[in-house]
Amino acid sequence: MKLKTLALAIVLLTVLLIVVVAGLNWSPSSQEAPEFYVGVDVAYTNTNVSDVREMVDRVKDYTNLFVIGSIELTYNETALNESCDYIQNAGLKIIVLFTNVSNYSYDTREWLSKAQQKYGDGFLGLYRYDEPGGDQLENPRFRFVQNATNYAQAAADFTEILRAHVDYYVDSIDRIFTADYGLYWWDYKTNYDAIFAEFVGNQSRQRHIAMCRGAAATHGKEWGTIITWKYDKEPYLENGEELYQDLRLAYTSGAKYIILFNFPKIGPYGTMTDEHFDALKQFWDHTKANPQDFGSTKANVAYVLPPHYGFGLRRPDDSIWGIFPPDELSTKAWNDVSMLVDKYGAGFDVLFDDEDLGDVRNRYNQVFFWNQTIA
Repeated sequence: MKLKTLALAIVLLTVLLIVVVAGLNWSPSSQEAPEFYVGVDVAYTNTNVSDVREMVDRVKDYTNLFVIGSIELTYNETALNESCDYIQNAGLKIIVLFTNVSNYSYDTREWLSKAQQKYGDGFLGLYRYDEPGGDQLENPRFRFVQNATNYAQAAADFTEILRAHVDYYVDSIDRIFTADYGLYWWDYKTNYDAIFAEFVGNQSRQRHIAMCRGAAATHGKEWGTIITWKYDKEPYLENGEELYQDLRLAYTSGAKYIILFNFPKIGPYGTMTDEHFDALKQFWDHTKANPQDFGSTKANVAYVLPPHYGFGLRRPDDSIWGIFPPDELSTKAWNDVSMLVDKYGAGFDVLFDDEDLGDVRNRYNQVFFWNQTIA
């Protein structure tokens, strides 16, 4: 009997020792790294891919994604292939931008199918039709819906036209992306797999996260961010410290894709200078040491706007669908969202009360509707 008791004590002591040692060896950095991508968006020219190669060599040790587009209205297939080969050989994932205004001398769908076979998992997908929602809000030249009798018609027409642009490539590639700064909800109603919310100018990053992440979560899609110009003239980009803080904000908010837009070429490396590369490397090191930070800012609160309400939400007097003036709800919606940003930071989502909303109260701890008073 004493031997059994002694044996049991030894077993319990061994188990306790294992638990203690495991606890001592555990650290946040021992968690499995989240699946996310960070990189730069660089344009190539039809005759020279050296800019792409130089940028790849500069960032390959502290990024894992390279977005490639063209600054010209035609795409040279040879230059595109050479660039993609170089990116993959450097160990980076690839996204290729096909714009809405470019001309092609080859079958782009066939090229995408071949690229997906050639590069495998290294080819993440197609970036197609830049800023469709933003164009609808403020660019008459590329506005899908020029006239509508009401918000519902504008929403239906916008979604139908945009879906045709996206569906053209659906059978050729696994994932299709775009970047935008408005109307995220209706972008996601098409076959986009992820939208990159633009951090632009002095616009609230938290507000755009709330709109993009909320739309993505509701529609069962991915989302990301793209850090673009702070200024519309040189130096274009924000400074290194601001960039680092934006990268951290996107990461803690759960953005699967984090991209830095690098154009035009005003220096050896576009708009990026040493301070931007340093910020990017510092961020990369932080993500490796702190995987637990990814998505740590949870959206526990939701703010729900009416169905079909394509309000730009960039200012109190922003347009609705780009074709209607602000209405009696616009100022209240702006004030409500601004109040939520002040109170919760990036810890809330903006949604719309249509057929896709679902049982929102099961997904969030607190839900505010547009016709409520928010104190």
